[in-house]
Amino acid sequence: MGSVSAVGGASSEIILDPAATNVLSTSADPAVAASGTMGSQVKMRSGQAWLIANVRALRLDGSKLVAQVDFLGEGDEERLTGKLYNFRRGVTRYPTPGTPVFPISTSDLKQIYSADDRAHIEVGNVYPTRDIRGALYVDAMLGKHFALLGSTGTGKSTSAALILHRICELSPQGHIVMIDPHGEYSAAFKTNGALFDVSNLAMPYWLMNFEEHCEVFVTTQGSDRQVDADILAKCVLMAKQKNRLAAEFGKLTVDAPIPYLLSDLTTIIQNEMGKMDKATDTAPYLRLKSKIDEIKGDPRYAFMFSGMLVSDTMASFISRIFRLPSDGKPISIIDVSGVPSEITSVVVAVLSRMVFDHAIWSRGEAQRPILLVCEEAHRYVPNERNADGSSVGRILSRIAKEGRKYGVSLGLITQRPSDLAEGVLSQCGTIIAMRLNNDRDQAFVRAAMPEGARGFLDAIPALRNRECIMVGEGVATPVRVTFDSLSEDKRPASSDPVFSQLWRQTGGEDASLERTIRKWRSQGR
Repeated sequence: MGSVSAVGGASSEIILDPAATNVLSTSADPAVAASGTMGSQVKMRSGQAWLIANVRALRLDGSKLVAQVDFLGEGDEERLTGKLYNFRRGVTRYPTPGTPVFPISTSDLKQIYSADDRAHIEVGNVYPTRDIRGALYVDAMLGKHFALLGSTGTGKSTSAALILHRICELSPQGHIVMIDPHGEYSAAFKTNGALFDVSNLAMPYWLMNFEEHCEVFVTTQGSDRQVDADILAKCVLMAKQKNRLAAEFGKLTVDAPIPYLLSDLTTIIQNEMGKMDKATDTAPYLRLKSKIDEIKGDPRYAFMFSGMLVSDTMASFISRIFRLPSDGKPISIIDVSGVPSEITSVVVAVLSRMVFDHAIWSRGEAQRPILLVCEEAHRYVPNERNADGSSVGRILSRIAKEGRKYGVSLGLITQRPSDLAEGVLSQCGTIIAMRLNNDRDQAFVRAAMPEGARGFLDAIPALRNRECIMVGEGVATPVRVTFDSLSEDKRPASSDPVFSQLWRQTGGEDASLERTIRKWRSQGR
């Protein structure tokens, strides 16, 4: 169908014969029919191997079609039939200008995209075929983290649910923790997940480290903040030393997760305030005491700061949240939509840090890797422009950089990749990109992608709903995939309201409003 005209490193040029491509376009094989069009693949011989290239751009030069192509990889040629087999990424020997170019068939694509013997999940069909399955290699994808990116309304939540369902089916004894800020995923994992929200999370406040204590209890800024933090550190340590567990460990640090009573903490602050030899006036002590009393008395904070959470429940809490053992429900959905917005980031920080700390301190034990999935990731790991200095950004960045050494995998789901910290996205070995409408987001993803996938990236603004480009460690070669559809009972509750239908309905508003106001005033209790 044409020949190679120029060869460069990753990108080269081929000249196509328009008459030949017109004839091929009527072929019954959809792969052959698409050959030579934008985003399709072509093949050419180099020595004993078939080289596969992806068409990135086309232009007309006189009567000839000139195509820019990126080499994806190479496969061996079967002597008798000339067929392609044993496909691998990368090119060992480039073709010379003048080498003939051939269309690619569905059987060739099957060889390129077929999953090998490694553990994998099938998530959809390779574009433009109807029966070749697109696969993700689970160990490579989770071992080096992954990111799922896509604008609102592209089917991102459903695709995330699909990938997690397939992982759960493959590994029913797995350990997955999902942070769900909108309460969408509980509907999707009713049968195979453990669901937690403010009503049953029961997360003890003493699991916070000192930095997180400061975020909750210290309200000042600047030099006053340091004074308040020093007083809080001293008083929290004294409160922890009152516990009989403290005697077992000798010297304690302020970060050690030892239970203590909030009432002990306020009493100690009160006593310290009354001492004559204190370094400051009474204002910092009063600030801390009033903040702690305010949180103790606020029913919205009861899931974390209730007086019932004083006993040493650390083992049972970790066992419930991290699914150790999983009992056939390998995923924990932690719905933080009911958590007061002021401490949402602290709750996510505590959960993320506990995943990481558990992995560090359990070295030497039987390994239990954990996957931490973070929906709306740009809220927790913002870039330098939006950085708010919260502990959650620091711990998630640390998991992104060091997690795989300890068996912690990170899955980031976001609609605004350009608002994510740059270092975190670049640590994701597998990127699953759905349609992105914003230029800045597209440029950001392009910068994070490997060189050979550039041609696929140009298709990101033109993807349909439930279509994605998958690149990186988790796939054999960059691939465009149409996701499978999920059954109704496995989908997250994230569908958009149908205004034209809902605005035709009326009746029952008074009773509905009364119930709403009641919930509003009691803050969901």
